[in-house]
Parts: sequence; C-alpha cells; structure tokens
Amino acid sequence: MSRTFLFSGLPVLQLIMLGLVAPIVSGVARQIGAKLEGRQGAGVLQPYRELRKLFQKETLEPSTKSIFFTFAPYVLASTTAVISMAGPFLATENSFSSSSDLLSVVGLLFLGNIAVALAGLDTGTSFGGMGASRELTVSSLVEPTILVAIFALSIPAHSSNLGAIAAISISNPNLIFAPGSLLALAAFVVVVLAEAKRFPVDNPSTHLELTMIHEAMLLEYSGPRLAVIEWASSLRLTILLGLIANLFFPIGLFRVGQAPILLLVSCLAFLIKVLLLGSILSFAEVFMAKLRLFRVPELLASSFILALLSVVTSYFFTATR
Repeated sequence: MSRTFLFSGLPVLQLIMLGLVAPIVSGVARQIGAKLEGRQGAGVLQPYRELRKLFQKETLEPSTKSIFFTFAPYVLASTTAVISMAGPFLATENSFSSSSDLLSVVGLLFLGNIAVALAGLDTGTSFGGMGASRELTVSSLVEPTILVAIFALSIPAHSSNLGAIAAISISNPNLIFAPGSLLALAAFVVVVLAEAKRFPVDNPSTHLELTMIHEAMLLEYSGPRLAVIEWASSLRLTILLGLIANLFFPIGLFRVGQAPILLLVSCLAFLIKVLLLGSILSFAEVFMAKLRLFRVPELLASSFILALLSVVTSYFFTATR
C-alpha cells in the first residue's frame, strides 16, 4: 500500500468508521445507564434499529416550513462528516488535515447548531423557538471555551492544527500531564457535555417540552430527516469523545510513514478509547441531576475560566522550558 494512497484514503476511512461506530457509542452509553438504573435496557444495537425504522417511515412536514427546515438535517450531517474526515481520529495527518484547523472545526460545529436552530424557528411553534433560543445561548458559551481550551494545547505545538497538536503530544508524552493540559481537559469535558446535549446541561431522553433544549427543535421532524439528525448527533458525540481521546491521550494514533498494519491498531485503540469515555460519561450521568436553565451559564462560565487558566499555565511552562 503506497504512502500516497494511504494518505488520500484516510479521510474516507475515518468517515466510514466513525459513521458506523457512532450509533454503537450511543447504544453503549444508553445500555450502561440503563443497567446502573436497574433497567434491562434495549441493547447496544437499538440506535441502528431506530435509524432503520425512521428511514422506512413517511416524511411529514409543517405547513410553515421553508428551505431552512428542509436542509437543516443535511447541513448538520455534512458539517459533522467533514470534521470526521479532517480530524486526527485514526492518524495525525491525512489529505484533509489542512481543514482540521482549530477555527475551522469549531466553526463547523457552530454552523451545524445554527442550522438546527433556524429549523426550530422555521416551524413557527413555541417549543421550537424556545429550544432554538436555548440552543444558541448554550452554543455562544460553549464554542469560545472549546477554542480557548484547545488553544492552550496549541501553545507547545506552535500550531492550531489538531493533527499537529496530537503529534507533538505523541513526541513529548510529558505534555499530556502538564498542568495546562489537565486544566484544558477539565474545561473541555464540561463543554463536551453541553455540546453533546448530555447531563447536567440537557436531558437527551426527556419528553417534557419545558425542559428540552435540543429535542425541542426536532419535534416537527419525522422519517428520514429525523434519522439523519439522530445519526449526525451520534456522530457529533463520537467526534467530541474522539477529540478528548486523541488530543489529550493520543495513544495508538497512526502516523503516516509507519507500517500500514499499525493502522488497524489505531482503529482498535480509537474504538476502545471512545467506548471507554462513553461508558464513563454514562456512569457519571446516572449520578447527575439536570441543572436549571439559569444555572447552566454559571457552569459554562466556570469551564471558560478553567480554559483561560490553562492558556496562562501553558504559556508560563512553555516560556520557562
């Protein structure tokens, strides 16, 4: 297998693997949560069954819908797919690596949120507008924290490219346990909970409209479009967990130039790390209560402060090296 072919094919391989694994990650998180709560659970393959059922159903649309409602699911899915192709999930670099700049990745995440929020407003329902307002409020606090937290990691790497950040951590393992990295990790974990719509910011399984954030914007969706949104949401969770796994613990990450067989090791390592993080997330959620909406900005502001501290600490330790 030539280096050029491998370099060019990695983005497609990453998209296929993450796209197939994403429902399993959600299924494992659900199943572990069910077991911890004393329930049997529907099994780790339930998300696949739900997607198959939704793709077979009829698409119903509100009479007030416009182009925003129609194309929002595909914007969300496409922006998430681009991140899955460009990010350092299986390898530190590939033919899409130039698109995995910090600003590009955060911008694509935010674009997906905006598309769904506009679709919620487009329906003209009170719950859709309420969910869109809450979603944009949370996103306006989450995205800056992601920027600042990963910027702290970019200081020793002298690059804002996510692949370069992962590569420098592999070359210098001591950076993984540096104070700046640990502070950035703490901030990043909090914003991942918010961005993935998990406890204590949002309840992904609620059916009470007044407590919804993300789900409130999807009440008018059905059929294949809802399936696309559900798949994209699972993929976003997998991507966020993958960023934690490979930016802060880049063990087993493939580097172009190594033996191609090591790419299989990288796939296995990524799967293990993401499922482990998903399990930890589900375990923690069982012991969390959903915060009141007006307490969420306090939590996200705290994570932003941690991210700022990580930047200051990283600058200090880099300057004294």
